[in-house]
Amino acid sequence: MCYSAEVISDWHRYERLGGSLVLSAFVKLFWARNKAGDWLKVVPKGMRDSFMEPRSAGEQSAKDAALEAYRDVARILELEIAEQTERLTKAEVVLASPKPTKKAANEQRIASNKIAAAKAKLDELGTAAQSDGFDRIWPGHYAPVLIRDPATGERQIVPMRYRCRLPGWTRATELEKPGAYNARRDKLSTVWRQLFGRNHGVVVATRFYESVSLHRLQQRELVPGERDVSVEIVFEPEPRQELFLACLWRFAEATDDEPDFYSFAAITRDPPPEVEAAGHDRCIIAIKPENLDSWLDPAPGQLADQYAILDDPVGAYYQHRLTK
Repeated sequence: MCYSAEVISDWHRYERLGGSLVLSAFVKLFWARNKAGDWLKVVPKGMRDSFMEPRSAGEQSAKDAALEAYRDVARILELEIAEQTERLTKAEVVLASPKPTKKAANEQRIASNKIAAAKAKLDELGTAAQSDGFDRIWPGHYAPVLIRDPATGERQIVPMRYRCRLPGWTRATELEKPGAYNARRDKLSTVWRQLFGRNHGVVVATRFYESVSLHRLQQRELVPGERDVSVEIVFEPEPRQELFLACLWRFAEATDDEPDFYSFAAITRDPPPEVEAAGHDRCIIAIKPENLDSWLDPAPGQLADQYAILDDPVGAYYQHRLTK
Protein backbone atom coordinates (compact mmCIF):
# COMPACT_ATOMS: atom_id res chain seq x y z
CA MET A 1 0.00 0.00 0.00
CA CYS A 2 -0.21 2.23 -1.89
CA TYR A 3 0.00 -0.29 -4.75
CA SER A 4 -0.71 2.41 -7.31
CA ALA A 5 -1.92 6.00 -7.35
CA GLU A 6 -3.03 8.68 -9.76
CA VAL A 7 -0.74 11.62 -9.11
CA ILE A 8 0.05 15.02 -10.55
CA SER A 9 2.87 14.22 -12.97
CA ASP A 10 3.19 17.70 -14.49
CA TRP A 11 5.45 19.68 -12.16
CA HIS A 12 3.82 22.99 -13.16
CA ARG A 13 0.94 22.14 -10.82
CA TYR A 14 3.33 22.03 -7.85
CA GLU A 15 4.46 25.58 -8.48
CA ARG A 16 1.18 26.88 -7.06
CA LEU A 17 2.24 25.24 -3.77
CA GLY A 18 5.34 27.43 -3.73
CA GLY A 19 7.78 24.91 -5.14
CA SER A 20 10.83 25.81 -7.23
CA LEU A 21 11.91 23.36 -9.91
CA VAL A 22 15.19 21.47 -9.42
CA LEU A 23 15.99 21.40 -13.13
CA SER A 24 19.24 19.47 -12.84
CA ALA A 25 17.44 16.55 -11.21
CA PHE A 26 14.91 16.31 -14.06
CA VAL A 27 17.59 16.52 -16.75
CA LYS A 28 19.66 13.80 -15.02
CA LEU A 29 16.60 11.59 -14.68
CA PHE A 30 15.66 11.93 -18.35
CA TRP A 31 19.15 11.03 -19.58
CA ALA A 32 19.51 8.19 -17.05
CA ARG A 33 16.19 6.53 -17.85
CA ASN A 34 16.82 6.88 -21.57
CA LYS A 35 20.17 5.15 -21.13
CA ALA A 36 18.53 2.43 -19.02
CA GLY A 37 15.93 1.87 -21.75
CA ASP A 38 12.85 2.27 -19.54
CA TRP A 39 11.97 5.89 -20.40
CA LEU A 40 8.39 5.11 -21.48
CA LYS A 41 7.78 2.63 -18.69
CA VAL A 42 8.82 4.48 -15.54
CA VAL A 43 8.54 8.19 -16.43
CA PRO A 44 4.85 9.27 -16.62
CA LYS A 45 3.83 10.98 -19.83
CA GLY A 46 2.79 14.15 -18.03
CA MET A 47 6.31 14.46 -16.63
CA ARG A 48 7.96 13.55 -19.95
CA ASP A 49 6.03 16.26 -21.78
CA SER A 50 6.07 18.95 -19.09
CA PHE A 51 9.08 20.71 -20.68
CA MET A 52 7.72 20.91 -24.22
CA GLU A 53 7.14 24.67 -23.84
CA PRO A 54 10.36 25.75 -22.05
CA ARG A 55 10.50 29.13 -20.31
CA SER A 56 14.27 29.27 -19.84
CA ALA A 57 17.57 27.86 -21.08
CA GLY A 58 17.50 25.37 -18.22
CA GLU A 59 14.07 24.09 -19.16
CA GLN A 60 15.24 23.89 -22.77
CA SER A 61 17.98 21.48 -21.65
CA ALA A 62 15.31 19.29 -20.07
CA LYS A 63 13.28 19.45 -23.27
CA ASP A 64 16.37 18.45 -25.28
CA ALA A 65 16.89 15.43 -23.01
CA ALA A 66 13.23 14.47 -23.37
CA LEU A 67 13.26 14.79 -27.16
CA GLU A 68 16.45 12.74 -27.42
CA ALA A 69 14.84 10.02 -25.32
CA TYR A 70 11.76 10.08 -27.54
CA ARG A 71 13.93 9.80 -30.67
CA ASP A 72 15.82 6.83 -29.23
CA VAL A 73 12.58 5.09 -28.28
CA ALA A 74 11.14 5.75 -31.75
CA ARG A 75 14.23 4.22 -33.41
CA ILE A 76 13.93 1.09 -31.26
CA LEU A 77 10.21 0.75 -32.00
CA GLU A 78 10.70 1.27 -35.75
CA LEU A 79 13.39 -1.42 -35.75
CA GLU A 80 11.04 -3.75 -33.86
CA ILE A 81 8.30 -3.14 -36.44
CA ALA A 82 10.69 -3.83 -39.32
CA GLU A 83 11.98 -7.06 -37.76
CA GLN A 84 8.52 -8.33 -36.90
CA THR A 85 7.16 -7.40 -40.34
CA GLU A 86 9.85 -9.58 -41.90
CA ARG A 87 8.93 -12.35 -39.47
CA LEU A 88 5.26 -11.96 -40.36
CA THR A 89 5.97 -12.06 -44.11
CA LYS A 90 7.90 -15.31 -43.81
CA ALA A 91 5.12 -16.88 -41.76
CA GLU A 92 2.46 -15.83 -44.25
CA VAL A 93 4.46 -17.34 -47.11
CA VAL A 94 4.41 -20.70 -45.33
CA LEU A 95 0.72 -20.37 -44.47
CA ALA A 96 -0.09 -19.68 -48.13
CA SER A 97 1.88 -22.75 -49.28
CA PRO A 98 0.37 -26.21 -49.87
CA LYS A 99 1.79 -27.28 -46.46
CA PRO A 100 0.95 -24.61 -43.85
CA THR A 101 2.30 -25.39 -40.36
CA LYS A 102 1.23 -24.70 -36.79
CA LYS A 103 4.62 -23.08 -36.21
CA ALA A 104 3.94 -20.58 -39.01
CA ALA A 105 0.53 -19.78 -37.57
CA ASN A 106 2.10 -19.17 -34.18
CA GLU A 107 4.79 -16.98 -35.75
CA GLN A 108 2.08 -15.00 -37.55
CA ARG A 109 0.20 -14.42 -34.30
CA ILE A 110 3.27 -13.37 -32.31
CA ALA A 111 4.60 -11.06 -35.02
CA SER A 112 1.20 -9.42 -35.52
CA ASN A 113 0.84 -8.79 -31.78
CA LYS A 114 4.32 -7.31 -31.51
CA ILE A 115 3.77 -5.04 -34.50
CA ALA A 116 0.50 -3.78 -33.03
CA ALA A 117 2.12 -3.15 -29.63
CA ALA A 118 5.06 -1.26 -31.16
CA LYS A 119 2.75 0.86 -33.32
CA ALA A 120 0.62 1.69 -30.29
CA LYS A 121 3.70 2.91 -28.43
CA LEU A 122 4.75 4.97 -31.44
CA ASP A 123 1.30 6.55 -31.53
CA GLU A 124 1.63 7.39 -27.83
CA LEU A 125 4.85 9.29 -28.50
CA GLY A 126 2.92 11.79 -30.58
CA THR A 127 -0.09 12.04 -28.30
CA ALA A 128 -0.43 15.01 -25.96
CA ALA A 129 -0.28 14.34 -22.22
CA GLN A 130 -3.54 14.01 -20.32
CA SER A 131 -5.25 17.35 -20.07
CA ASP A 132 -5.95 16.99 -16.35
CA GLY A 133 -2.23 16.67 -15.56
CA PHE A 134 -2.57 13.36 -13.73
CA ASP A 135 -0.85 10.06 -14.42
CA ARG A 136 -0.96 6.68 -12.74
CA ILE A 137 2.23 5.41 -11.13
CA TRP A 138 3.34 2.10 -9.63
CA PRO A 139 6.34 1.22 -7.44
CA GLY A 140 9.49 1.88 -9.46
CA HIS A 141 7.89 4.76 -11.40
CA TYR A 142 8.80 8.42 -10.98
CA ALA A 143 6.71 11.37 -9.82
CA PRO A 144 7.31 14.99 -8.82
CA VAL A 145 7.59 15.38 -5.04
CA LEU A 146 7.35 18.63 -3.07
CA ILE A 147 10.05 18.93 -0.39
CA ARG A 148 11.85 21.62 1.58
CA ASP A 149 15.55 22.04 0.82
CA PRO A 150 17.39 21.21 4.09
CA ALA A 151 20.07 23.80 3.27
CA THR A 152 17.97 26.80 2.21
CA GLY A 153 14.51 26.04 3.60
CA GLU A 154 12.94 26.68 0.18
CA ARG A 155 10.25 24.44 -1.25
CA GLN A 156 11.52 22.38 -4.16
CA ILE A 157 9.99 20.15 -6.84
CA VAL A 158 12.12 17.05 -7.39
CA PRO A 159 11.51 13.91 -9.50
CA MET A 160 11.66 10.83 -7.29
CA ARG A 161 11.30 7.10 -7.73
CA TYR A 162 8.32 5.58 -5.95
CA ARG A 163 10.24 3.05 -3.85
CA CYS A 164 12.62 4.38 -1.27
CA ARG A 165 16.23 3.29 -0.93
CA LEU A 166 16.85 3.58 2.78
CA PRO A 167 20.22 4.68 4.22
CA GLY A 168 22.76 1.86 4.02
CA TRP A 169 20.80 -0.04 1.38
CA THR A 170 22.13 -1.20 -1.97
CA ARG A 171 20.34 -2.29 -5.11
CA ALA A 172 20.63 -5.87 -3.86
CA THR A 173 18.93 -4.90 -0.59
CA GLU A 174 16.03 -3.43 -2.55
CA LEU A 175 15.52 -6.72 -4.38
CA GLU A 176 15.28 -8.47 -1.03
CA LYS A 177 12.87 -5.85 0.39
CA PRO A 178 10.70 -4.62 -2.51
CA GLY A 179 7.97 -3.19 -0.26
CA ALA A 180 9.89 -0.03 0.65
CA TYR A 181 7.33 2.13 -1.17
CA ASN A 182 5.17 1.75 1.96
CA ALA A 183 6.36 3.47 5.15
CA ARG A 184 4.10 2.11 7.87
CA ARG A 185 3.20 4.61 10.56
CA ASP A 186 3.95 2.05 13.27
CA LYS A 187 7.49 1.59 11.85
CA LEU A 188 8.45 5.27 11.62
CA SER A 189 10.47 5.15 14.84
CA THR A 190 12.35 2.00 13.80
CA VAL A 191 12.73 1.14 10.10
CA TRP A 192 12.23 4.76 8.99
CA ARG A 193 13.83 6.56 11.93
CA GLN A 194 16.64 8.08 9.83
CA LEU A 195 14.14 9.80 7.54
CA PHE A 196 11.13 10.52 9.76
CA GLY A 197 11.42 13.95 11.31
CA ARG A 198 13.99 14.96 8.68
CA ASN A 199 13.13 14.19 5.06
CA HIS A 200 9.41 14.87 4.60
CA GLY A 201 7.68 15.34 1.26
CA VAL A 202 4.26 15.51 -0.36
CA VAL A 203 2.86 13.96 -3.53
CA VAL A 204 -0.45 15.29 -4.82
CA ALA A 205 -2.92 12.59 -5.89
CA THR A 206 -6.61 12.21 -6.68
CA ARG A 207 -7.17 8.49 -6.16
CA PHE A 208 -5.33 5.30 -5.26
CA TYR A 209 -5.59 1.66 -6.30
CA GLU A 210 -5.29 -1.62 -4.44
CA SER A 211 -5.32 -5.31 -5.23
CA VAL A 212 -7.62 -7.18 -2.85
CA SER A 213 -9.03 -10.68 -2.52
CA LEU A 214 -12.44 -10.97 -4.14
CA HIS A 215 -13.93 -12.80 -1.17
CA ARG A 216 -12.75 -10.07 1.21
CA LEU A 217 -14.25 -7.41 -1.03
CA GLN A 218 -17.51 -9.38 -0.88
CA GLN A 219 -17.08 -9.66 2.92
CA ARG A 220 -17.24 -13.44 3.06
CA GLU A 221 -15.00 -16.45 3.68
CA LEU A 222 -13.60 -18.68 0.97
CA VAL A 223 -15.82 -21.68 0.29
CA PRO A 224 -14.18 -25.13 0.29
CA GLY A 225 -12.19 -25.63 -2.92
CA GLU A 226 -12.42 -21.97 -3.96
CA ARG A 227 -9.24 -20.26 -5.13
CA ASP A 228 -8.18 -16.89 -3.74
CA VAL A 229 -8.80 -14.51 -6.65
CA SER A 230 -7.38 -10.97 -6.67
CA VAL A 231 -9.22 -8.00 -8.14
CA GLU A 232 -8.20 -4.36 -8.49
CA ILE A 233 -10.24 -1.58 -6.91
CA VAL A 234 -9.84 2.18 -6.97
CA PHE A 235 -10.49 4.44 -3.97
CA GLU A 236 -11.61 8.04 -4.45
CA PRO A 237 -12.20 10.62 -1.72
CA GLU A 238 -15.62 12.02 -1.02
CA PRO A 239 -15.84 14.96 -1.18
CA ARG A 240 -13.63 15.04 -4.30
CA GLN A 241 -10.34 16.78 -3.58
CA GLU A 242 -6.61 16.72 -4.23
CA LEU A 243 -4.85 14.56 -1.66
CA PHE A 244 -1.55 15.72 -0.17
CA LEU A 245 0.05 12.33 0.48
CA ALA A 246 2.60 12.31 3.31
CA CYS A 247 5.93 10.86 2.15
CA LEU A 248 9.49 10.22 3.29
CA TRP A 249 12.35 10.63 0.84
CA ARG A 250 16.07 10.13 0.41
CA PHE A 251 18.80 11.17 -2.04
CA ALA A 252 21.03 8.24 -3.02
CA GLU A 253 24.56 9.13 -4.11
CA ALA A 254 25.92 7.81 -7.41
CA THR A 255 27.81 4.51 -7.43
CA ASP A 256 29.91 2.71 -10.02
CA ASP A 257 26.75 0.93 -11.20
CA GLU A 258 24.13 3.69 -11.26
CA PRO A 259 23.71 7.50 -11.19
CA ASP A 260 22.43 9.40 -8.17
CA PHE A 261 18.67 9.62 -7.71
CA TYR A 262 15.89 10.61 -5.33
CA SER A 263 13.39 8.08 -4.03
CA PHE A 264 10.35 8.19 -1.74
CA ALA A 265 7.79 6.12 0.13
CA ALA A 266 4.19 6.94 1.02
CA ILE A 267 3.33 6.78 4.72
CA THR A 268 0.41 4.48 5.51
CA ARG A 269 -1.85 3.87 8.49
CA ASP A 270 -4.40 1.33 9.62
CA PRO A 271 -7.39 1.56 7.28
CA PRO A 272 -10.52 3.57 8.00
CA PRO A 273 -13.67 1.39 8.19
CA GLU A 274 -14.66 1.83 4.53
CA VAL A 275 -11.21 0.77 3.25
CA GLU A 276 -11.09 -2.21 5.60
CA ALA A 277 -14.58 -3.25 4.51
CA ALA A 278 -13.36 -3.23 0.90
CA GLY A 279 -10.75 -5.83 1.82
CA HIS A 280 -7.56 -3.85 2.36
CA ASP A 281 -5.49 -3.49 5.53
CA ARG A 282 -3.59 -0.22 4.89
CA CYS A 283 -4.42 3.32 3.77
CA ILE A 284 -2.42 6.31 2.57
CA ILE A 285 -2.30 9.39 4.81
CA ALA A 286 -3.50 12.60 3.18
CA ILE A 287 -2.51 15.52 5.41
CA LYS A 288 -4.58 18.66 5.77
CA PRO A 289 -3.45 21.56 3.54
CA GLU A 290 -3.05 23.80 6.58
CA ASN A 291 -0.42 21.38 7.92
CA LEU A 292 1.72 21.48 4.78
CA ASP A 293 4.29 23.96 6.13
CA SER A 294 4.75 22.09 9.40
CA TRP A 295 5.01 18.74 7.66
CA LEU A 296 7.63 19.89 5.14
CA ASP A 297 9.76 21.58 7.82
CA PRO A 298 9.90 19.07 10.70
CA ALA A 299 11.90 19.49 13.88
CA PRO A 300 13.70 16.17 14.59
CA GLY A 301 13.36 16.71 18.32
CA GLN A 302 9.59 17.30 18.15
CA LEU A 303 8.29 14.14 16.54
CA ALA A 304 5.07 14.33 18.53
CA ASP A 305 4.02 17.26 16.34
CA GLN A 306 4.58 15.20 13.19
CA TYR A 307 2.67 12.22 14.56
CA ALA A 308 -0.17 14.61 15.38
CA ILE A 309 -0.31 15.72 11.73
CA LEU A 310 -0.43 12.11 10.53
CA ASP A 311 -3.10 11.22 13.06
CA ASP A 312 -5.33 14.10 11.92
CA PRO A 313 -5.70 13.49 8.14
CA VAL A 314 -8.21 15.14 5.82
CA GLY A 315 -11.81 14.28 6.53
CA ALA A 316 -12.50 12.16 3.46
CA TYR A 317 -14.61 9.06 2.95
CA TYR A 318 -12.89 6.71 0.47
CA GLN A 319 -15.44 5.30 -1.93
CA HIS A 320 -14.35 2.30 -3.95
CA ARG A 321 -15.23 0.55 -7.19
CA LEU A 322 -13.82 -2.22 -9.35
CA THR A 323 -11.53 -1.05 -12.13
CA LYS A 324 -12.25 -2.08 -15.69
